[in-house]
This record gives sequence, C-alpha cells and structure tokens, in this order.
Amino acid sequence: MSRNRIDKIPATEITPKSVHDDRRDFIRKLGVGLIGGIAASSGLFQDASATSSDRQKITSYRKSSYGHEETTTPYEDITSYNNFYEFGTSKSDPAASASRLITMPWTISIEGQVRKPKILGFDDLLRLAPLEERIYRMRCVEGWSMVIPWIGLPLADLIKWAEPTGNAKFVEFVSLDNPAMMPGQNLHVLDWPYTEGLRMDEAMHPLTILAVGLYGEVLPKQNGAPVRLVVPWKYGFKGIKSIVKIRFTEHMPVSSWMKANPREYGFYSNVNPSVDHPRWSQATERRIGDGLFAKRRKTMLFNGYAEQVGQMYSGMDMRKYF
Repeated sequence: MSRNRIDKIPATEITPKSVHDDRRDFIRKLGVGLIGGIAASSGLFQDASATSSDRQKITSYRKSSYGHEETTTPYEDITSYNNFYEFGTSKSDPAASASRLITMPWTISIEGQVRKPKILGFDDLLRLAPLEERIYRMRCVEGWSMVIPWIGLPLADLIKWAEPTGNAKFVEFVSLDNPAMMPGQNLHVLDWPYTEGLRMDEAMHPLTILAVGLYGEVLPKQNGAPVRLVVPWKYGFKGIKSIVKIRFTEHMPVSSWMKANPREYGFYSNVNPSVDHPRWSQATERRIGDGLFAKRRKTMLFNGYAEQVGQMYSGMDMRKYF
C-alpha cells in the first residue's frame, strides 16, 4: 500500500470482497482490466470503459480546513457548466462529449530543468503525497464563480520530488492532444495542445494543487480527468485539464490564451476586480447555484486569497502584469 493510503478506512466504506471480485471479472471479460497500481495502491481507479456519468468514490483522503465556511456549489452545476474547449466552446459541450475520453492508463512526462526527468504513471503521482480535500472559490473570467470541494495533492510535492535545477524559473503544463477523443480540437479555436504556465513561486505555493477528484469522487472527465491544475487566486482558464506534460523552464512559457489573444489574457491572470477585461467589467461575479435573479457579488482581490498570496506580487504593476 502506498504511503498516501495508510489512513484507516471505516468498515462501512470497504467494498465486500464478492462485489469487488465480480467487478474485476466483469471488466476483465470486456478486455479492459483494472489498472493494477491504481486499484491496489490508492483505492482510486477509473477504467478505460468509464463514461462521463460514472461516479466512483475516492475511499481515502483527509479533509483540510480550507474553505469550510463556504457553501459549496451543487455537484450537478459543477459538472454540467464547464469551460473545456477541447470538447467544444459551449458550457454544456464538455458534459455531452467527454465520455469518449479514455483516462486510464495515463502518464505525465516530467521534463526540462529537473534532476529527475521521468514519465510518471497516474499511480506514481498519487504516491507523492496524501490526498486532501480543499474547498476553493473558483472565478471564471466571464464573470461566474463556483465553490468546489476539490481532492488533490500539493503541486509543491511533485516539484520537490522532481528536484528542479537552479535554472528552473517557471513551470509549463501541457494538456492531452487527441482530436479523436476531444472533438473541440478539430475546431482550431486555439493552437492545440492547450498549454499553461506558472512562475515557480506560484507553483510551489501551498494553495496550488493537482486535483484528481471533487465531492469525494473521482474527477469527472468534463472537469479535467484524470488530473488538472487548480490555482484558486487566478482566473479559471489557468486551471489546465487532462495534463500529460509538466516542463520546468528558464523562460516564461506562452500559454494558449496568451498566444490566441495577448490583449485580453496575460500570463499572471490574477483575479483583480480593478482590472477590467477589455470587453467587460471584472468588478462583480455571479455565483453558479445562486439563481439567475440573485444579486451579483463583489469580486475579491486575488479571489479572496490576498492574505495568502499577495506578497508574491509586492511591487509589481498589476495592470501591466495582468
């Protein structure tokens, strides 16, 4: 059993052996099989036949103190109202089309200015640190927001394991590029594959996580399965989904939205109510789940995480470095 799965599991959550064996036999007959490392070492697995509607429990994770004063957005809203352009530009497209995405087996290539370049399997990733629930406010550039109970591990744990060299100043992330499974990539809305980046101190910050689940369950495909980036003080498009590559670089990476429209999308993309998007104000937001006629909320600097992250941008012109 891996280091991040030593917590005791209540007897009521343990699957009966007969049920477990029947499921394994059923999947084996389909020719799919379980990913042994994930099933055995983590208790979290997702097979290649899973659809976007499958809901599988994560049996062992610890709850944190992050965000427990917040009212979380309903699961149905979180999983049906998404930006995931690889599946289409409409908010409903990901839930409708993501079932074709095969998420297991899955690997993440660690590259660039590191002492441990390696291709990690998904189960290898889960061994790096205990999984933890983090309830974060999430703010989209279009003016809507959610409160999501993510389950993931600190990105800092992966970075420490990879041992970046002194030349590593930034971290670049690359998403899956597979038009057959991701029909939105046939639209050429962006220069695929989707890429994103963080400065090293942002990537190492304790709030930054690699999410593998939400609401106590395996991350749905339309939400970025099997692993995505979550940086709660930045606008939502920084949360790259279905990550297949993490590259450590000396120079600032050019993300997909920067490349597509640098006037509207900067590298930092910190939530800042005083810096308007060129086509709309960012001063207020609509919380999904509040109802269409609910009063809009005032947007908070750094999405309400200014006390934790504001020092990283001390002395910077946040209008220039937007």
